[in-house]
Amino acid sequence: MEIAHTGASGKLRALPTRLVNQVAILANRATDKALEDTGSRRYHFALMVTLDEFGPASQADLGRRTRIDRSDVVAALNDLADRGFVKRSPDPTDRRRNIISLTPAGADHLRDLDDRLAAAQDELLAGFSIAERAQLVLLLTRILEQHAPS
Repeated sequence: MEIAHTGASGKLRALPTRLVNQVAILANRATDKALEDTGSRRYHFALMVTLDEFGPASQADLGRRTRIDRSDVVAALNDLADRGFVKRSPDPTDRRRNIISLTPAGADHLRDLDDRLAAAQDELLAGFSIAERAQLVLLLTRILEQHAPS
């Protein structure tokens, strides 16, 4: 497969770190565009999809699962709670912490975000086959897992 000349030197085009960074910029733009009129951001989506997939969780667990900094988790959850998308309930085993759960309104909002982000993936990866998309996800996941904190 030949890579189209983009004006960058061959040496720059051969650096995976630079290529991943350049693609991340495009991916962030596509995501931001998909979410722009929803009132939600990437952290909102990550928290809601994690709650949807794994069920109610503490703020600390959500931070670990999403790799979002604790202070950013709190700010995003405050926003989601104010909008009625999540609710906080005292943990029955430890009253000092809250358990966060997705509300029905949050589940509806998440479905909208899912649709929008699926379209953003299609836009970013236009021209890739289903197999190529799966291979890209596999390779990116391997990089993340290799560098994940133990």
